[in-house]
Amino acid sequence: MIGVIPPGLLNMTAAKISLKEGHVRGIVFSAGVCVIVLVQTYLASIFARYLTMHPEVIGVLRSVALVIFILITIYFLFVAKSTPKQQIEPKIKSKHSRFFQGIFMSAINVFPIPYQAYMTITLASFGWMTFEKSSIMAYVIGAATGTFVTLYMYIFFFDKIKGKTFTSQKNMNRIIGGITGVISIFTLINIIQDI
Repeated sequence: MIGVIPPGLLNMTAAKISLKEGHVRGIVFSAGVCVIVLVQTYLASIFARYLTMHPEVIGVLRSVALVIFILITIYFLFVAKSTPKQQIEPKIKSKHSRFFQGIFMSAINVFPIPYQAYMTITLASFGWMTFEKSSIMAYVIGAATGTFVTLYMYIFFFDKIKGKTFTSQKNMNRIIGGITGVISIFTLINIIQDI
Protein backbone atom coordinates (compact mmCIF):
# COMPACT_ATOMS: atom_id res chain seq x y z
CA MET A 1 0.00 0.00 0.00
CA ILE A 2 2.78 2.42 0.91
CA GLY A 3 4.22 2.42 -2.60
CA VAL A 4 0.91 3.31 -4.21
CA ILE A 5 -0.31 5.97 -1.75
CA PRO A 6 1.56 8.93 -3.34
CA PRO A 7 -0.38 10.38 -6.28
CA GLY A 8 0.79 8.83 -9.52
CA LEU A 9 -0.34 7.95 -13.01
CA LEU A 10 -2.30 4.85 -12.02
CA ASN A 11 -3.99 6.43 -8.99
CA MET A 12 -5.03 9.51 -10.90
CA THR A 13 -6.25 7.49 -13.88
CA ALA A 14 -8.37 5.26 -11.64
CA ALA A 15 -9.86 8.35 -9.98
CA LYS A 16 -10.43 10.09 -13.33
CA ILE A 17 -12.16 7.04 -14.85
CA SER A 18 -14.35 6.76 -11.78
CA LEU A 19 -15.32 10.44 -11.89
CA LYS A 20 -16.14 10.37 -15.61
CA GLU A 21 -17.58 6.88 -16.08
CA GLY A 22 -18.60 5.63 -12.65
CA HIS A 23 -17.13 3.59 -9.81
CA VAL A 24 -17.50 0.22 -11.55
CA ARG A 25 -15.27 1.31 -14.44
CA GLY A 26 -12.65 2.60 -12.00
CA ILE A 27 -12.71 -0.70 -10.09
CA VAL A 28 -12.37 -2.71 -13.34
CA PHE A 29 -9.36 -0.54 -14.27
CA SER A 30 -7.87 -1.16 -10.81
CA ALA A 31 -8.29 -4.92 -11.20
CA GLY A 32 -6.31 -4.77 -14.45
CA VAL A 33 -3.57 -2.82 -12.69
CA CYS A 34 -3.36 -5.44 -9.93
CA VAL A 35 -2.83 -8.28 -12.42
CA ILE A 36 0.41 -6.64 -13.55
CA VAL A 37 1.36 -5.73 -9.96
CA LEU A 38 1.33 -9.46 -9.18
CA VAL A 39 3.80 -10.14 -12.00
CA GLN A 40 5.99 -7.09 -11.27
CA THR A 41 6.22 -7.86 -7.56
CA TYR A 42 7.15 -11.47 -8.22
CA LEU A 43 9.89 -10.39 -10.65
CA ALA A 44 11.10 -7.79 -8.14
CA SER A 45 11.32 -10.45 -5.42
CA ILE A 46 13.39 -12.71 -7.66
CA PHE A 47 15.60 -9.72 -8.55
CA ALA A 48 15.95 -8.87 -4.84
CA ARG A 49 17.11 -12.42 -4.13
CA TYR A 50 19.79 -11.96 -6.82
CA LEU A 51 20.84 -8.60 -5.33
CA THR A 52 21.30 -10.07 -1.86
CA MET A 53 23.79 -12.51 -3.40
CA HIS A 54 25.56 -9.72 -5.39
CA PRO A 55 25.72 -6.58 -3.19
CA GLU A 56 28.15 -4.80 -5.56
CA VAL A 57 25.28 -4.24 -8.01
CA ILE A 58 23.25 -2.28 -5.44
CA GLY A 59 25.59 0.74 -5.53
CA VAL A 60 25.29 1.08 -9.30
CA LEU A 61 21.50 0.73 -9.16
CA ARG A 62 21.27 3.35 -6.43
CA SER A 63 23.21 5.84 -8.59
CA VAL A 64 20.96 5.13 -11.58
CA ALA A 65 17.87 5.56 -9.37
CA LEU A 66 19.19 8.95 -8.17
CA VAL A 67 19.50 10.22 -11.75
CA ILE A 68 16.03 8.95 -12.64
CA PHE A 69 14.40 10.55 -9.58
CA ILE A 70 16.14 13.88 -10.24
CA LEU A 71 14.91 13.86 -13.85
CA ILE A 72 11.35 13.03 -12.76
CA THR A 73 11.47 15.82 -10.17
CA ILE A 74 12.65 18.35 -12.77
CA TYR A 75 9.95 17.22 -15.18
CA PHE A 76 7.03 17.50 -12.75
CA LEU A 77 8.19 20.76 -11.14
CA PHE A 78 9.36 22.68 -14.20
CA VAL A 79 8.42 21.01 -17.50
CA ALA A 80 4.95 19.47 -17.05
CA LYS A 81 2.18 21.72 -18.26
CA SER A 82 -0.25 22.90 -15.63
CA THR A 83 -3.20 22.57 -17.97
CA PRO A 84 -3.14 19.57 -20.27
CA LYS A 85 -4.20 19.93 -23.89
CA GLN A 86 -7.82 19.14 -24.56
CA GLN A 87 -7.99 15.56 -25.74
CA ILE A 88 -10.88 13.89 -27.41
CA GLU A 89 -11.49 10.61 -25.65
CA PRO A 90 -13.16 7.78 -27.50
CA LYS A 91 -16.42 6.51 -26.07
CA ILE A 92 -15.67 3.17 -24.51
CA LYS A 93 -18.57 0.86 -23.96
CA SER A 94 -16.89 -2.33 -22.84
CA LYS A 95 -15.80 -2.84 -19.23
CA HIS A 96 -13.11 -5.17 -20.55
CA SER A 97 -11.37 -2.28 -22.30
CA ARG A 98 -10.84 -0.52 -18.95
CA PHE A 99 -9.46 -3.79 -17.54
CA PHE A 100 -6.98 -4.05 -20.41
CA GLN A 101 -6.18 -0.34 -20.12
CA GLY A 102 -5.28 -1.02 -16.48
CA ILE A 103 -3.06 -3.91 -17.57
CA PHE A 104 -1.37 -1.80 -20.24
CA MET A 105 -0.78 1.28 -18.07
CA SER A 106 0.54 -0.82 -15.21
CA ALA A 107 2.83 -2.74 -17.57
CA ILE A 108 4.45 0.42 -18.94
CA ASN A 109 4.93 1.74 -15.40
CA VAL A 110 8.19 -0.04 -14.49
CA PHE A 111 8.91 1.95 -11.32
CA PRO A 112 7.24 -0.60 -9.04
CA ILE A 113 9.84 -3.24 -9.90
CA PRO A 114 12.83 -1.43 -8.31
CA TYR A 115 10.61 -0.20 -5.47
CA GLN A 116 9.35 -3.70 -4.69
CA ALA A 117 12.88 -5.10 -4.95
CA TYR A 118 14.02 -2.47 -2.45
CA MET A 119 11.11 -3.25 -0.12
CA THR A 120 11.78 -6.99 -0.35
CA ILE A 121 15.45 -6.52 0.53
CA THR A 122 14.50 -4.21 3.41
CA LEU A 123 11.95 -6.66 4.83
CA ALA A 124 14.44 -9.52 4.49
CA SER A 125 17.12 -7.50 6.29
CA PHE A 126 14.72 -7.03 9.24
CA GLY A 127 14.01 -10.77 9.23
CA TRP A 128 10.33 -10.22 8.40
CA MET A 129 10.61 -12.07 5.11
CA THR A 130 12.66 -14.86 3.60
CA PHE A 131 13.31 -15.70 -0.02
CA GLU A 132 11.43 -18.97 0.19
CA LYS A 133 8.60 -19.52 -2.28
CA SER A 134 5.79 -19.28 0.31
CA SER A 135 7.16 -16.03 1.74
CA ILE A 136 7.56 -14.50 -1.73
CA MET A 137 4.02 -15.51 -2.74
CA ALA A 138 2.57 -14.03 0.46
CA TYR A 139 4.39 -10.76 -0.24
CA VAL A 140 3.23 -10.72 -3.88
CA ILE A 141 -0.42 -11.29 -2.91
CA GLY A 142 -0.12 -8.64 -0.18
CA ALA A 143 1.33 -6.10 -2.64
CA ALA A 144 -1.48 -6.67 -5.16
CA THR A 145 -4.13 -6.48 -2.43
CA GLY A 146 -2.61 -3.29 -1.01
CA THR A 147 -2.52 -1.75 -4.48
CA PHE A 148 -6.17 -2.55 -5.09
CA VAL A 149 -7.25 -1.16 -1.71
CA THR A 150 -5.31 2.06 -2.32
CA LEU A 151 -6.74 2.52 -5.82
CA TYR A 152 -10.21 1.85 -4.38
CA MET A 153 -9.64 4.55 -1.75
CA TYR A 154 -8.52 7.01 -4.47
CA ILE A 155 -11.67 6.29 -6.47
CA PHE A 156 -13.96 7.19 -3.59
CA PHE A 157 -11.78 9.95 -2.12
CA PHE A 158 -11.69 11.90 -5.39
CA ASP A 159 -15.44 11.46 -5.77
CA LYS A 160 -15.83 13.32 -2.45
CA ILE A 161 -13.44 16.18 -3.30
CA LYS A 162 -14.15 16.66 -7.00
CA GLY A 163 -14.18 20.30 -7.98
CA LYS A 164 -11.73 21.35 -5.26
CA THR A 165 -8.53 23.20 -6.28
CA PHE A 166 -6.40 20.43 -4.72
CA THR A 167 -7.28 18.13 -7.61
CA SER A 168 -5.99 20.47 -10.33
CA GLN A 169 -3.28 19.15 -12.67
CA LYS A 170 -0.85 21.87 -11.56
CA ASN A 171 -1.15 20.87 -7.89
CA MET A 172 -0.83 17.17 -8.75
CA ASN A 173 2.38 17.89 -10.69
CA ARG A 174 3.78 19.79 -7.71
CA ILE A 175 2.91 16.97 -5.31
CA ILE A 176 4.52 14.30 -7.52
CA GLY A 177 7.58 16.51 -8.10
CA GLY A 178 7.89 17.16 -4.36
CA ILE A 179 7.69 13.46 -3.52
CA THR A 180 10.32 12.47 -6.08
CA GLY A 181 12.48 15.39 -4.91
CA VAL A 182 12.41 14.09 -1.34
CA ILE A 183 13.25 10.58 -2.58
CA SER A 184 16.16 12.05 -4.58
CA ILE A 185 17.54 13.78 -1.47
CA PHE A 186 17.34 10.60 0.63
CA THR A 187 18.97 8.56 -2.15
CA LEU A 188 21.79 11.12 -2.44
CA ILE A 189 22.33 11.04 1.34
CA ASN A 190 22.54 7.22 1.26
CA ILE A 191 25.09 7.32 -1.58
CA ILE A 192 27.22 9.92 0.26
CA GLN A 193 27.09 7.88 3.49
CA ASP A 194 28.29 4.78 1.66
CA ILE A 195 31.28 6.67 0.23
